[in-house]
Amino acid sequence: MLITREDIALLEKVILPGILSGVPKASVVLSMMTRLPNMTTGQEVMRVDDVLPQAYWVNGDTGTKQTTMAAWDKVLIKAEEVAVIVPISEAVLADADYDILGAIQPKIEEAFGRVIDEAIIFGKNKPAGFRNDIITSARNAGNNVQIPASNPNMYDLLLEKGGVISKVEEAGYMPNGVVAGLTMRANLRGIKDSNGQPIFNKNGMQERTQYALDGLPMFFPENGGFDSSITPLIVGDWKQAVYSIRQDITIKLLTEGVITDPNDSNKILYNLAQQDMVALRVVLRMGWALPNPATALDPDRTNFPFAYLEAKSGQSYDTRTVTFTVKDDASTPAAIKGARVTLNGTALLTDEDGKVVFNMPAGTYPYRVTKQGKVTQTADITVGSSAVTKTITLAKRA
Repeated sequence: MLITREDIALLEKVILPGILSGVPKASVVLSMMTRLPNMTTGQEVMRVDDVLPQAYWVNGDTGTKQTTMAAWDKVLIKAEEVAVIVPISEAVLADADYDILGAIQPKIEEAFGRVIDEAIIFGKNKPAGFRNDIITSARNAGNNVQIPASNPNMYDLLLEKGGVISKVEEAGYMPNGVVAGLTMRANLRGIKDSNGQPIFNKNGMQERTQYALDGLPMFFPENGGFDSSITPLIVGDWKQAVYSIRQDITIKLLTEGVITDPNDSNKILYNLAQQDMVALRVVLRMGWALPNPATALDPDRTNFPFAYLEAKSGQSYDTRTVTFTVKDDASTPAAIKGARVTLNGTALLTDEDGKVVFNMPAGTYPYRVTKQGKVTQTADITVGSSAVTKTITLAKRA
């Protein structure tokens, strides 16, 4: 039994629709995020609230009604490519007495789910078109909670003021889900509230999870995409994150060539011709975003709807400081306080000195600097092996 070219048409009809519906289930983060309609182009724009209208009391019967303003910003969702190759022995195909397609499809879905979770949560192998991952954004927003080196009180770290759940609430969001590594379960057992009730229990509030943490659905990924060495637990308002899938999934039968180790191009994993194998290559394109529209509790759109526990006390990351200084264009430039600097999706406000500091891994990132009444500045900045400083001048809007 060999897969022929004619069989590919059948594979596309059988496998691809299943992958479209199966990948969001195989990826823990996609299962909790908000799915948008499928993308019709490689890059699409979302319009989100940027400035909220304000209401005013009218003073007396003849008081003047004041005007207000509203504004909208655009958030880009760029589709990036994720692919998987499934090598199959021709002998296995020839001797198969079971549903080969039924066995292949879940493996493809799991592979997609793993790399998607790694990229969105931790930024691992993140494509250039993706915004900052959840961990990087939460750390820059100050939503990381360190576990003391000795005698940690897990209840306080999770639920009390300054804990991960309260961090999300203080940012103006309602937490609706928890993602944790399997090793975290041992730390949660036996923790009780003031009424003696366990905060970690079964029978979560969603069908896809049988666990809950203080009433929040709790997921323990088993696809290998959760890195407990970085964080044991993440809490967030997952509906704030959105994703979209391109429908142009492709599938190709490979009958010749070699498959190399993605971490070592000189290491050959399979030689299809020599080992009498074929391989199915499936390519999926998708994008995600955190629109973060202006709300009454976050008018500046700088709060972040996720928080996480540090894996260990004093944990360090391979990042560099990126300092922006924003000034006006006067003859003697003055610092601009409250300018919003958005660096690859992470937004912070400048202080009294017009400064804002990010911590970023190496790479090239787009930035955008805005201030009401000023001309917006956009460009890219490259982060290398040392700290980066950048001065931005904002001109008055005509």
